[in-house]
Amino acid sequence: MLFRLALEKAPAGSVLHGVAEPGVAFKDIAGTIGRSLSLPTVSLSREEASTHYVNPFMAMIYGVDAPVSSTRTQQLLGWAPTQEGLLQDLEHGDYLTAPGA
Repeated sequence: MLFRLALEKAPAGSVLHGVAEPGVAFKDIAGTIGRSLSLPTVSLSREEASTHYVNPFMAMIYGVDAPVSSTRTQQLLGWAPTQEGLLQDLEHGDYLTAPGA
């Protein structure tokens, strides 16, 4: 529905966000995935992350807090998210199920 509304109503060049919640911490996403796979997760300080990852760019990316909001998208398109949030979707979805399993 959102994609159709975006094509039909959004002005050219619009920046749209189709998120249900404004800011899910990467730590919470990693924790949810870790629990689903029965793998432990740990929080690292910025300094610890810079030595943990071989690529320092990844340490920087994982440490960035970049929340998004769909408020403008909802107002512009007359749309409202109706599906469950990201963490609930990760917990109940089949993203981590092997094909054919």
